[in-house]
Amino acid sequence: MVWTKYNIFTSDKIHSGRRLSGNAGGVRVRKSNKVFISTMPNFKSKKSLGQNFLINEKIYHFMVGEIAPEKGEIILEVGPGEGILADLLTKKEAKVLAVEKDSRLIPSLKKKNFEVIEGDILKFNPKKYKLKEGKYKIVGNIPYYITSHLLRITLEDWPRPKLILFMVQKEVARRITANPPKMSLLALAIQFYAEAKIVKNVSKNNFRPVPKVDSALIKILPKENIPYSKEFQKNFFKLARAGFGNKRKQILNSLVNNLKLGTEGVASRPYGAGKTFIIQKLAEAKIEPSRRSESLNIEEWVKLTQLLFPEPPSA
Repeated sequence: MVWTKYNIFTSDKIHSGRRLSGNAGGVRVRKSNKVFISTMPNFKSKKSLGQNFLINEKIYHFMVGEIAPEKGEIILEVGPGEGILADLLTKKEAKVLAVEKDSRLIPSLKKKNFEVIEGDILKFNPKKYKLKEGKYKIVGNIPYYITSHLLRITLEDWPRPKLILFMVQKEVARRITANPPKMSLLALAIQFYAEAKIVKNVSKNNFRPVPKVDSALIKILPKENIPYSKEFQKNFFKLARAGFGNKRKQILNSLVNNLKLGTEGVASRPYGAGKTFIIQKLAEAKIEPSRRSESLNIEEWVKLTQLLFPEPPSA
């Protein structure tokens, strides 16, 4: 639980809200000569869950195209709402596991032709459902307040999926896919484990009730192998957290101020003797001390971690 330990995502203030698959209040959306009508016209979204229902059928079909379901493939959907997307995926002969927290939606979902699991996705046990590394995909419309936690457990704790397609707030998507010189701690964390890109911007007018901000679909392709030990990963994020601890400050000052030194710290250097040591390691990594953390790429962070936290050679 490396990300949680170092509070990688807690400092950003983004509007909360959940965008669910479905329709609310009997709203109709036309696609060619088709009319998409809610199967639950009297359903009221729950403010405590931040529910905002996706009502544009065209976007559902776009999502299916991005998921590219194969016959018999397991697809885990987070927050299926009325089950519109799950229905489309089932028609492609995919095996859908739909995890829904809102108990009011469960009875109608269980009438559908896919497996419904009532519960909190953050407590979901992938082993119980025999999800295997690289053998399933995840899709969902995700509220901000669980975005970082869900991404962490799927990339770090669960068997890594083949693909993740999430609808998230547009600003969150931009931060996840940022590159130097606008790198963020969120982008560094996600890109350490995967490749991420925005595949579609989605206006807030495609949801009911209309949320405060626009959304975006982000596709995440986890790397097949992470060639670093758990200890290295812990030190990598410890270093990154220190580097991004002071926004828009030089990397040297951020590390001196925020990186804790001690017998279990940076290369076992004594506390208070770190500045010269850090300058030396930045030079070895060919990183100018005056650069800002936002300008460093992943390879530079990896190199700096290796220099500051050298691992003993394998026996």
